[in-house]
Amino acid sequence: MAEDFNVKLTDKYYTPDPSYRQNSWVGDYNKAYAEFKNDPDGFWDRIARDLHWFTRYDKVKEWNFPHARWFIGGKTNITYNCLDRHVMGPRRNKVALIWKGEDDSERIYTYRQLYREVMKVANGLKKLGVSRGDRVCIYMPMVPEQIISMLACARIGAVHSVVFGGFGAAALNSRITGAGAKVVITADVTFRRGKSIPLKHIIEEAIINAPTVEHVVVLRRELHQPVEIHREMETDFYDLIKDVSPDCEPEVMDAEDPLFILYTSGSTGAPKGIVHSCGGYMVGVYYTTKNVFDIKDHDVYWCTADPGWITGHSYVVYGPLLMGATIVVTENTPDYPDPGAYWRMVEEFGVTIFYTAPTAIRMFMKLGEEWPDKSNLSSLRILGSVGEPLNAEAFEWFYRVIGKNRCPILDTWWQTETGMHMITTMIGEPMMPGFAGKPIPGVVADVVDKDGKPVPPGTGGFLAISEPWPSMLRTVYNDDERYKKYWNTIPGFYAVGDLAVKNKDGYIMVLGRSDDLIVVAGHNIGTAEVESALVSHKSVAESAVIGKPDAVKGNVIKAFVILRNDHAPSDKLKNELLYHVRITLGPIAMPSEIEFVTTLPKTRSGKIMRRVLKAKEMGIDPGDISTLDE
Repeated sequence: MAEDFNVKLTDKYYTPDPSYRQNSWVGDYNKAYAEFKNDPDGFWDRIARDLHWFTRYDKVKEWNFPHARWFIGGKTNITYNCLDRHVMGPRRNKVALIWKGEDDSERIYTYRQLYREVMKVANGLKKLGVSRGDRVCIYMPMVPEQIISMLACARIGAVHSVVFGGFGAAALNSRITGAGAKVVITADVTFRRGKSIPLKHIIEEAIINAPTVEHVVVLRRELHQPVEIHREMETDFYDLIKDVSPDCEPEVMDAEDPLFILYTSGSTGAPKGIVHSCGGYMVGVYYTTKNVFDIKDHDVYWCTADPGWITGHSYVVYGPLLMGATIVVTENTPDYPDPGAYWRMVEEFGVTIFYTAPTAIRMFMKLGEEWPDKSNLSSLRILGSVGEPLNAEAFEWFYRVIGKNRCPILDTWWQTETGMHMITTMIGEPMMPGFAGKPIPGVVADVVDKDGKPVPPGTGGFLAISEPWPSMLRTVYNDDERYKKYWNTIPGFYAVGDLAVKNKDGYIMVLGRSDDLIVVAGHNIGTAEVESALVSHKSVAESAVIGKPDAVKGNVIKAFVILRNDHAPSDKLKNELLYHVRITLGPIAMPSEIEFVTTLPKTRSGKIMRRVLKAKEMGIDPGDISTLDE
């Protein structure tokens, strides 16, 4: 049964200058989508032929619900397509990567220089005994070595598992042990808002109960006060690559071999290790980077995401490098040393494509127009948004203040599991504030009820995907039953876990999560992980967390806590619990509010009814509570 979410559907469209459609790779959306629908395998075959295959695939797709195989028999290596292809051609001396540090330091790599650094780190990893199929955990700040390490793993067929540098020791340990990582690559510190934040001690704590870890590679950044390297297990990053060859032949990978594991919070239980493949993922991110962003050879492209998340994998590292683009990467936060920091970088580097999160856009709105107005933003030609729904007010501000009423806005919907963009408004098509847009050519998605039947326009339902796509997750690492649940929730569909509504023109507005994930500043936080962290404190008997709407972050976390009998509520205890969550999971998972309670609403089977807590918190009707235990 579909629900009416009473969403106000605007009729306001923005139509970009016709030149955007004429000059885009896609051109006419309806024509491109019809071509895909008429011959899906032929559609993907034409895209895949742009890339290099050591051995051409025999067949585009095999679909045995709920498992798919793509580019069967094909042999490739994603780094050959990201690096060798360009180094052997006219992009050899083109700038591949521009990095800017908090102290205004800069490093620039051409494709030739990036290629050489990747080869050296790949050979360094080989010295440590890393080989095809081994897992390598990368826990680093946003520095060039993070990207180089990812590419080096892919070069030799090792499976990288990048963990966001803001996670604490317990969250990091669960991801290291979950992947069975053989090597961990980290840094001594990260820099944030002028402060040095230690990372190495988090690694030291995280690997205490991680028996598969044989080596830790440490990038030492504070050279004036270097951390000690414990030689029995640790190696300095640059000692690792000293005197190694700058040549490393790419491992020939089957299209279905795993490329990386990326952990994402589950609605229940431990984080899920999403597995992406070498061939299908490569084709999907190449296609979307080329056609959604419409990247040209002269573009300077800046995605503000961290490679610790899927956006950083697909649209900081692999997609742009497959296209031979010039990418900008920074460790800077958007409001340090002042709220004009990002806009000065746009002007300084001549950024033409800018891809960021709604949280950042709403923060910029709050800080005022005077900051972007101080910089020349005329180089910008395309703006993008990712991570959570872009509300209409933020769209309007982004379009008017940053895009100067001329830049198309790409409000992209996709997930860790999808690997690539799935829904957006293709360049040249009319844009509707608040609506992401339509399924891109190559994707079959709809808004349906729980039985898989499409719901009428204006009626809320569940966003779902009915056909496989190349960059789809292949499984959940060591837990294929968990993978199958994605396809078993709604009959015949991949259930994405989001509520949505579609208008009469087929544009889709994503309303938010339908499960127990909380999206905070674009980061998926599992209620189970936060609740487990709270309960691990000696004072806590039970806990439940919910997401509360927030004007800047989208949502913040509120925790309801039942204390053990020998502990009493106090402000001091609240601070202890906040600190405990920070140390256990990291600052991104910290509740903004803690309320001590004596009971929690539960079903008769003992499941916590978080929607009842949320309804009460927001002053709305909790709906059906017939299963509530009185």
